[in-house]
Amino acid sequence: MLTFLRHILSILLLPFMVVVVVPAWLLHSFEASDSRWAGSSSWVGWTLGVVLVLAGLGLFAWCVSLFARVGQGTLAPWDPTQKLVAVGPYRHVRNPMISGVALMLIGQAVFWGSWIVGLWAGIFVLINHTYFLLSEEPGLERRFGESYRTYKAHVPRWIPRLQPWMGD
Repeated sequence: MLTFLRHILSILLLPFMVVVVVPAWLLHSFEASDSRWAGSSSWVGWTLGVVLVLAGLGLFAWCVSLFARVGQGTLAPWDPTQKLVAVGPYRHVRNPMISGVALMLIGQAVFWGSWIVGLWAGIFVLINHTYFLLSEEPGLERRFGESYRTYKAHVPRWIPRLQPWMGD
């Protein structure tokens, strides 16, 4: 039960704020100036937006479950994994959880036709890229040593490799 609560807390404090609270605030606060792009009210835009949000949510949920089962930790920096997670989507790309969150944000931008939510998606990716370069990756190298350096050398940060890395 305690592990479940740790995961819920980390999800509510991080991704929920990024994917639900901030976009809702942006849509409300910038409603007058957030010009909608053409076709944003079409069923194609809505459908594509929903598909992207669901794909991102599925990827995110998969990653959270791998952090719990394989990594024995959470997505929160204050409660990190105890073991390196290099299975499932992590065999294709080093940051699939962030990719899932970015997909949800892009899906929301498409669904609402919102430039401001699209801009937030870009800012989110930029913030995470900077965080990973300056903090996350050096921290993972300190915690997991050579096994992380080998993983990092074979699995790209953001653009997935087509063939899964098998852990030479």
